Amino acid sequence: MASQIIYAFSEHSFHEHPSQELYGLSDVITKFYQHVLSLVFAVKEINENPQILPNVTLGFHIYDSYNNPKMTYRTTLDLLFKSDRFFPNYKCGLRKILPAVIGGLGSDTSSHMAEIVEFYKIPQMTGHSYSIYNGVYAVAHALHSMLSKGSNLKKILADKIAESPELQPFKILPVSLCNEHCRPGSWKRKSEEKSFCCYDCVACQQGKISSKTDTEDCFKCPEDQYPSKDQDRCLNKTMSFLSFEEPLGISLASAAFFFSLMTTSVLGIFLKRRDTPIVKANNRDLTYTLLVALLLCFLSSLLFLSQPGKIICLLRQPAFGTTFSAAVSCVLAKTITVVVAFMATKPGSSMRKWVGKRLALSIVLSCSFLQAGLCILWLATSPPFPELDMNSLTETMILQCHDGSIFMFYCVLGYLGFLAIASFIVAFLARNLPDTFNEAKFITFSMLVFSSVWISFVPTYLSTKGKAMVAVEIFSILSSSAGLLGCIFFPKCFIIVFRPELNSRHLLIKRNN
Repeated sequence: MASQIIYAFSEHSFHEHPSQELYGLSDVITKFYQHVLSLVFAVKEINENPQILPNVTLGFHIYDSYNNPKMTYRTTLDLLFKSDRFFPNYKCGLRKILPAVIGGLGSDTSSHMAEIVEFYKIPQMTGHSYSIYNGVYAVAHALHSMLSKGSNLKKILADKIAESPELQPFKILPVSLCNEHCRPGSWKRKSEEKSFCCYDCVACQQGKISSKTDTEDCFKCPEDQYPSKDQDRCLNKTMSFLSFEEPLGISLASAAFFFSLMTTSVLGIFLKRRDTPIVKANNRDLTYTLLVALLLCFLSSLLFLSQPGKIICLLRQPAFGTTFSAAVSCVLAKTITVVVAFMATKPGSSMRKWVGKRLALSIVLSCSFLQAGLCILWLATSPPFPELDMNSLTETMILQCHDGSIFMFYCVLGYLGFLAIASFIVAFLARNLPDTFNEAKFITFSMLVFSSVWISFVPTYLSTKGKAMVAVEIFSILSSSAGLLGCIFFPKCFIIVFRPELNSRHLLIKRNN
């Protein structure tokens, strides 16, 4: 095993200049040269800076213990009493004063030294690879305070080291002469304008913390934690998602249930009055299918308020896309049916073979199946999945569904837009056709509302994150579905419920014609 090293300090009066004796070295094991260099540098800086220990010059002697108790005892006595010849307990002709001793790097060496130096009331500090440099400044700080009081240097120093924990290098780093400790939440930055050992305490940057005193730098918290207000510790983030329990979730869920109830009521009215002219006029089966599709659209919004999980994330976007495609396909089939029926009334028209339920059913099934195929492709290639958004909010992790393939999401949305535009164009062209119960005007306005909602949805959706993004999509689902329900069915319900005489009059006019 390599030998240990014993360190010692000695004090000289201010008018004496360091010489070879002041910085004398005996044989030293070179494995621990970095400790020697630290000590030499520290003492040199203290002696050359009059602001640290004015009128006092420090020196040191270094001895090797050879990792042997006998040699440790001998070198300790040499440190205390040896001049030209060794006379124990006699200081013959010595000009040096020994205010403190630093022990070896090992506990054995330090304990052997302590057995001797304690008899002579000389304070001993424990040696350590990182604390040697700071230990010098601890002694310097103590000497500075002692000298300023004019007391006995060797005795008040001993008391100061025994009483003051800041002079124990193993326990805490010493205080600089020009500033206090940097508290947690800040870090030490070297001051260029002050003394070499001085530093500034700088607050940690935003998003970083320091949890210990006199730290050299601040660090970031883990992703699932955030800095405290004082930036001295990391706190756990709470997990959150848009749910039925919070005010926004309650409002959206209430709107979804309200419109679902309204849709069910309209469907009940149309089933009860299914034999009236206004219900028969434009294909009752299409009307029932459209109302069921709208009911499913309202209910699909509730999937966005459920806790994101693997199944919920897989279902909610495809359910939204498929049900909306079915609803808009029914609207498109209604408008095309009106146009074909009018064209078939012309003499010699070849369109008569297309009149009937078969055309409407073909439009609804083909348009809906195409959207369903896009959703299946989406789920097969890059399906949505649950994820934790760590960065949108400082103190909260947002549990949300990642759409998987953004391209497929906009393909589904774009297909809905295509169906809506096609329905709008056909309904606009058929708005003035001479039919007693022509729905084209109502469908035109409903498609205008539907398209406006989803055109404004895209930039709003892209500019939001987390809960707000989910809320925007739910609002778009509810508002566009409510637009279809209100524009197409409320005028008919008003006539059926509140103005039944108009319904009978239309029937009488139609029979007379």
